Amino acid sequence: MANENIFSENPLLKPFTGIHQTAPFHAVKIEHYLPAFDAAIEEAKSEVQQIIDNPERPDFENTIVALDLAGERLNRIQNIFFNLNSAETCDEMQAIAQEIAPKLSDFSNDITLNEQLFKRINEVHSLREKLILNPEESTLLEKTYRRFVRSGANLNEADKARYREITKELSTLGLQYQQNVLAETNAYELLITDPKDLSGLPDSIIEMAAQTAQSKNKEGWLFNLQYPSYVPFLKYADNRELREQIFRASSSRANHGNENDNNAIIKRIVGLRIEKARLLGFNTHAEYKLQERMAETPEKVNRFLEELHLESKPFAVKEFAEVQDFARKAGFDGPVQRWDWSYYSEKLKSEKYNFTDEEVKPYLQLERVIDGVFSLARKLYGLRLQENKNIEVYHPEVTAYEVFDENDRFVAVLYLDFFPREGKRSGAWMTDYRSQSNVNGNSVRPHISLVTNFSKPTESTPSLLTFDEVTTFLHEFGHGLHGMLSQCQFPGTSGTNVYWDFVELPSQIHENWAYEKEWLDQFAVHYQTGEKLPEELIRKIQKAQNFQAAYMMERQLSFGMLDMAYHHREIPVDGDLKEFEMKAIASTDLFEPVEGSLQSTAFSHIFSGGYDAGYYSYKWAEVLDADAFSVFQEKGIFDRETADSFRRNILEKGGSQHPMVLYKAFRGQEPTTAALLKRNGLV
Repeated sequence: MANENIFSENPLLKPFTGIHQTAPFHAVKIEHYLPAFDAAIEEAKSEVQQIIDNPERPDFENTIVALDLAGERLNRIQNIFFNLNSAETCDEMQAIAQEIAPKLSDFSNDITLNEQLFKRINEVHSLREKLILNPEESTLLEKTYRRFVRSGANLNEADKARYREITKELSTLGLQYQQNVLAETNAYELLITDPKDLSGLPDSIIEMAAQTAQSKNKEGWLFNLQYPSYVPFLKYADNRELREQIFRASSSRANHGNENDNNAIIKRIVGLRIEKARLLGFNTHAEYKLQERMAETPEKVNRFLEELHLESKPFAVKEFAEVQDFARKAGFDGPVQRWDWSYYSEKLKSEKYNFTDEEVKPYLQLERVIDGVFSLARKLYGLRLQENKNIEVYHPEVTAYEVFDENDRFVAVLYLDFFPREGKRSGAWMTDYRSQSNVNGNSVRPHISLVTNFSKPTESTPSLLTFDEVTTFLHEFGHGLHGMLSQCQFPGTSGTNVYWDFVELPSQIHENWAYEKEWLDQFAVHYQTGEKLPEELIRKIQKAQNFQAAYMMERQLSFGMLDMAYHHREIPVDGDLKEFEMKAIASTDLFEPVEGSLQSTAFSHIFSGGYDAGYYSYKWAEVLDADAFSVFQEKGIFDRETADSFRRNILEKGGSQHPMVLYKAFRGQEPTTAALLKRNGLV
């Protein structure tokens, strides 16, 4: 009876009755999470046990499909909790995350290490050649079988026990790593009280800093390590000492030997990942991860990174020398340091192309950019997005939209969450609260969320985006389209459930429209005068597209190389992580080392974000996106036939087939690096 009561009283366990069964954010309290998790885990265990106890012979429907659908309520609770733990967290939620992570790890292991369940899966898999399955069904069968094998189903009892211990510890270590980075990001403040120290900063940034200080009941101007504050400060502040101070604070996050230090956590994570890989028959963690990637092997990834490095390094050296020479002519006689790079690069860009990022911002009011992005979705895919204030949101700054197709059929719910908060981690990401599926005619449409950290409005100006923020919006919206337009059968193959080095194609290809006059003309007008973004300024933006492209290429490659250095190794990392990091990225590095600076301790992508042995995928997908966008350039950037093909073969298909099969169905051939090198001006 008590169990029945909790399902009728806890809002996370009751059927969601909101519009499109969206999450009941207003009703959910902190105290609801743990009981809901416990009850949903028990329910999911019962659902899995029913599969195991089924007296009928194992088949695709009663074993593979049933398992993919099991734990639906638990999945939704997890999505709500962990999404909010990234976008709107607090100390209580972080404590719950640490408590629930090992429980979820145990639950997952109870499934994948269950001999009776694996026996049923193995029996279905052994008959795969005789079964009449469509491509997506075959993919789900293979994916399910490999998930169990890759999760220890074939291990002996002693190794299974050790596997459980490893995965449980890794789940809590990743959370702790992320919490430490957030704590260090929130802890730093640069309070300026002398107006002279604001020299060089645009008025909008100064006003935002004054507003931030006021919100903290402080006199002066307050800067922090959140993107809209940190990046402009490095780019525009004339005070070199303060630029150095804020740079050192950012680059040394979680590397101070205090309670938020991540050094020991990194070593432990790397060691446990190696041990787990070896238990499963792999030499390195990278070998384990890349088994289910387009790249397939660490050797192929390293060759890919090295090939791009060899192409870009000579250009990057020239770009670096150009900034050094420019700084010298401007009166700076020392070597350009990392805290000087953005400052002098911005001035050089202004001189070369006769415009600054600040000139563009007045034409990129957030509300109009939203209109522009929505109009792009309409032109390419026939989508109509309509705000619905009756859909509950988790924070007053979040907006919810209903998405409809050309025939007014409901497609998805989309949440947009733009501005930084202390409870939100840095960066930008797409996630979902409910994934798409269509099993046996039960069509479930997705609930997608895009979360960013864009420039906030001030008392005198609306939110005016940088050009980089516009491309970020397009990037995350591309991920969102991948989730929203999914037309798959199963949750396990729908939306962004694809190979990790394919997932960035839909996001990165949509960034290309930011440089197209035909798109910018539709929405980019001055927020005060209504004047359209001048054609001359658009041309300057286009000419500047490849400004320091080689330097940026080398920077991204350095992250990929560092990732592979940590994860394509057979022994744990020992000794000083600074030395390890410098050695890993030595071939790409152009600066003098900075004492105390350490990328690794705040490299959340690979230690808590799922990009371990996968950071290369950004560059891998750039090859795909440049190659794919060349079709739009040839046929027309709004060509509906090309867009329909991209939607039909890529966006709707999720992970229902191997990504190269899907890509070739759209492109007609495998991709080459030629389009990327041409786009970046590296040929």
